[in-house]
Amino acid sequence: MADFAEKIGEIECKTPWGCWYQTLEEVVAEVALEPGTKAKEIKCKLSGKKLTTVVRGKEILNGTVPGNVVTDDFLWTVEDNKLLRIVITKSERSGRDCWKSLLDGQYPADPQVHDNMEKKLTMERVQRETQGVENTTSWEQIWQWDAAVKNSIAIANAE
Repeated sequence: MADFAEKIGEIECKTPWGCWYQTLEEVVAEVALEPGTKAKEIKCKLSGKKLTTVVRGKEILNGTVPGNVVTDDFLWTVEDNKLLRIVITKSERSGRDCWKSLLDGQYPADPQVHDNMEKKLTMERVQRETQGVENTTSWEQIWQWDAAVKNSIAIANAE
């Protein structure tokens, strides 16, 4: 069975500087750079939950990430001198930690994008949990199950 992420691709949240997306284990921000930008022109730091990114003296990101992270695994790279890729490792990797925004109050995913992100993480989690098991359940059935569970939770919370 092909990996689910390979089938569906990443669910990106577009931003003025590029995009961000998430997997079960990571949140990735991709910042478009002016061609020719060198790594030495970039300051990118994750301290606790505080993320700051400055490119050529211009602040791009400055805020608090919404989830718990593993700061020791923080990584950033410059690709082809035109793309800054920032990789933040989540502490909670079960798929139940779907970030609604890259930073608290900044760069939120619109409701449809966030819903698709949650579906993707749910499907990745199910694939991981059932790896090696013959599974005839379709992804559409999983989406319907996921929606039913969320609806039940919403009804229970409303009561």
